[in-house]
Amino acid sequence: MISALTLVASLLVAGQPVPAAAGGPIVPGAEHAVVAELADLTTAGTTLSGHTDPADYAGLHASGTVNPTGVPGVQIDGYFPDTSTTNTNHGWNHDSQFVIRLPDDWNGGLVVTGTPGNREQYANDYTISDWVLAKGYAFAATDKGNTGLDFHLDGRRPGDAIAEWNDRVTQLTVAAKKVLRQHYGKAPRRTLMAGISNGGYLVRWQLENRGHLYDGGLDWEGTLWRLKGDNLLTFLPPALKAYPDPAGVRAAGFEPGSEFLWPFHRQYYWELTQQLYQRELDPSYTGAPEDYDYHARKPYGAMAKIALTGRITKPLITIHGTLDTLLPISRSSDVYAGMVGPHRPFRYHRVEGGNHLDSLVDVYPDRLRPLLPVFRDAFAELEDWVSP
Repeated sequence: MISALTLVASLLVAGQPVPAAAGGPIVPGAEHAVVAELADLTTAGTTLSGHTDPADYAGLHASGTVNPTGVPGVQIDGYFPDTSTTNTNHGWNHDSQFVIRLPDDWNGGLVVTGTPGNREQYANDYTISDWVLAKGYAFAATDKGNTGLDFHLDGRRPGDAIAEWNDRVTQLTVAAKKVLRQHYGKAPRRTLMAGISNGGYLVRWQLENRGHLYDGGLDWEGTLWRLKGDNLLTFLPPALKAYPDPAGVRAAGFEPGSEFLWPFHRQYYWELTQQLYQRELDPSYTGAPEDYDYHARKPYGAMAKIALTGRITKPLITIHGTLDTLLPISRSSDVYAGMVGPHRPFRYHRVEGGNHLDSLVDVYPDRLRPLLPVFRDAFAELEDWVSP
């Protein structure tokens, strides 16, 4: 009879999934986890081996992006207990899926992420995972506990679905640190968090509320959720109502010079985004999206579950493009910078010509600047900032 350890070893060499209980690292609290040793943990390898899903990160980077490759190590895929089933990756039909990657040549660090939009756990693979793995970091990402356009159906009360995002990031961070201790024999000496859009919001929330888990964070155009004041439910409805009137759309917060981007965002993003988050935070509203009045509706109970305060407790770098035409900089990161104030550990980079979607650089190469290179520079800046 072949021993369990021999079986695990042979499967790992073959790059086949191994149940964590059969000898791989145990992910504390996970309901299900499988382990595979891979010749390349970056998307160049995981796309071929089936350990990522390119659909998760489609549209998040410019076509000319060059990524590092050839990072061998161990990948753990699994999920935590959950009652919702919107994430179909691996045929699991189970939310709270995660991925943890453990490079052979480990630098002692861990990078934790949550996904942008309502995407699944591989959404940051191309923009964040490839880069940090090549630098020697372990990487962990969560789908945030609910995915897709009907994410608002998760939870019992308004705001519960988004509030779960923060809980799932905390859950994964705690579990990933324990996995690293098992795998490498010691805890990470540095834990950083990074994220894009909704993922950037998660960075802010964690550093405000769970700062003891991290050494610092990098927020790429994070969504601003605020109890009283600017949030996307305050600036998208007036933009929808005013469009295509230039003065009206600018009055809603969209930058002069971004007009060439308005038709695309009006068609694909403004109304959809407004409706998705209004359904989550104020589901009893039945009027037209452009008529929604956050200050009159006052969905403060739901917003209080997810609202930011600016009271970060660890170093945070925010980057945001001046031509962001989904979350206009004047109504989002400029506001958050003011909430943080001058006396907390915060650095803010306003990127001239940056848009919310790097993929639009392919359409307007002479008018837009990709944010991914800025993110990589800011990551190096954060490393230097938090180094002992």
